[in-house]
Amino acid sequence: MKILIIGSVAAGTSAAAKARRNDESSEIKIYEKDSHISYSACGTPYYIGGSVESIESLTPRNAAFFKSKHNVDVFIRHEVLSVNPTEKIISVKNLDDGNTFTKNYDKLIIATGAKSIIPPIDGIDKNNVFSLRNITSAVIIKNYINANNVKSALIVGSGFIGMELAENFSSTGIETTIVEMKEHLSPKMDSDVSVYIEDYISKKGISFLTGDSVTRFSGGEKAEYAELKSGKKVSAEIFIIAAGVKPEITLASSAGIEIGTTGAIKVNKKMQTNFGDIYACGDCAESYSVITGKPIYHPLGSTANKTGRIAGDQASGGQLEFRGILGTGIFKLFDMTIAQTGLTENEARAEGYDCEVVHNIKPDKPEYAGGKEMMIKAVADRKTQRLLGIQIVGYEGVDKRIDVFATAITFGAKVTDLFHLDLAYAPPFSTTKDPVMYTGMILDNAINGKRKLITPAGLKETASNGKIQIIDSRVSSQYDKAHVEGAENIPHEKLRDCCDKLNKETLTVTYCNKGVTGNAAQNILINKGFKDVRNLSGGHKNYSMSKK
Repeated sequence: MKILIIGSVAAGTSAAAKARRNDESSEIKIYEKDSHISYSACGTPYYIGGSVESIESLTPRNAAFFKSKHNVDVFIRHEVLSVNPTEKIISVKNLDDGNTFTKNYDKLIIATGAKSIIPPIDGIDKNNVFSLRNITSAVIIKNYINANNVKSALIVGSGFIGMELAENFSSTGIETTIVEMKEHLSPKMDSDVSVYIEDYISKKGISFLTGDSVTRFSGGEKAEYAELKSGKKVSAEIFIIAAGVKPEITLASSAGIEIGTTGAIKVNKKMQTNFGDIYACGDCAESYSVITGKPIYHPLGSTANKTGRIAGDQASGGQLEFRGILGTGIFKLFDMTIAQTGLTENEARAEGYDCEVVHNIKPDKPEYAGGKEMMIKAVADRKTQRLLGIQIVGYEGVDKRIDVFATAITFGAKVTDLFHLDLAYAPPFSTTKDPVMYTGMILDNAINGKRKLITPAGLKETASNGKIQIIDSRVSSQYDKAHVEGAENIPHEKLRDCCDKLNKETLTVTYCNKGVTGNAAQNILINKGFKDVRNLSGGHKNYSMSKK
């Protein structure tokens, strides 16, 4: 059996290792056009920022390692030029000596990864405009910064790489500006979540422009400033294109391998392409959503390792099958953590779900134990009560919670199930009702009980379209400092005595700082016979953030 693999980062090397574990007799060869293999691309922003001191720590394995450990031959700087699925032959060029040769295969695994999206911007070829995709590009960027004593940077795009580079640039004293063409930063998140990110990085001294894009890099051999669509000009000493990635499908497409609706290689659950003996995995391959079952493209190292292992298993006679993904992601921004899993509100509504949305602001552990607030936005389907997606912005314990939510969604949990989870509790780690459990309680009350919610966006729309009474249940000093426009201040402890002054037939919205006392006020009014009472999701704190 001859198993050939094209590509040697996360997916390709995982495929090779799994195939070897299944079959000691197969001939397994990997061809890689780059100089590095099995590296951590996700660690490159931290190498540039200095928290990862050595580039070698991101490239712990080389060709000799795979030969000695797995008896797998890895050929670096060998570019596969073509694939002939009919004759089961690939053509390979040795980039060092220029020689070209062919190799036949029984099974072929394509793991060509992804490449940076490079927008067609005039001047993008200037010698201080870079993109970060691999080890080589990371070294070039770091060397340029050091050699030119760079003090200012402009980053185009605010995905994971863009935000991580912004943190690392700023941490090393480089004045940083982000330009994002979408209307808010971190566009994979909902806007009412990204506003927390925008507020935070502003306080950290990072500038950003949203709803704008670069049309030209101006200057001589080096760009001196970026011209924006809005007419603004932003000066910098280094410019980074972080506009995302797209699957590297050139080789596959030219071989007649089917490309899916996402633009990545179409595969089945066995990672097979339309040619039964050709598999695709990693960032070049299409995934599918655990929730909708539809194709999605969400390239991450974790998914690449997983799909590579499945492809290697199937190519060597195994039975592993791909079960889809949720698109779970997480990144660090100074001491803030931002995480997401499943569908956003916008995505869920686009899929036709009748969404219940909550904003749960709770500490990760008691304040006396050093707890800090996290904001959890949860989306659920009212019809099935199934949890659809979670977004979290916080400081400590975000990774723990997002993984619990991801597990729950994967196994089809309903909102009521979250309260019944037996989660670990001790004051250094959690509150007695963990934020995960509390999120389930709020959703359950909203869907199955009378404790309806209204989001800040929903409140603004409703207030502008019809008659509404808004009750601020906080103490007067908090109301005087800031309040929802049109709200009447009736502190919680006085509400029972004031009910007769209110209209029980009019839509009533209650709120407090974060939602708990607002819910208590809501309960009073419901029990007093008010027809429609809704608590403001996330309270005044979430409302005030939505106005920024």
